[in-house]
Amino acid sequence: MMRIKGKLTLKSEKTDEFVSVIARSLAPDNVSGIKTIVDGDSVTVIFEGDKVGTILASVDDYLMNAKIASDMLKIK
Repeated sequence: MMRIKGKLTLKSEKTDEFVSVIARSLAPDNVSGIKTIVDGDSVTVIFEGDKVGTILASVDDYLMNAKIASDMLKIK
């Protein structure tokens, strides 16, 4: 069976801590096919799976949750 990989990189113009907090807040949602790497002002998420639809759904969920986490940090 073919494995499909996707990579998403989020960068912030704010502090390095901003992306780190977002990555840590989303880490509990990481299933076996998701790996998160924080590097300074950016976070890279590697998505891996057997179906394109699964990868797209995972990316969509991740972006939605990242937006919510970002909005919560702005309220603080």
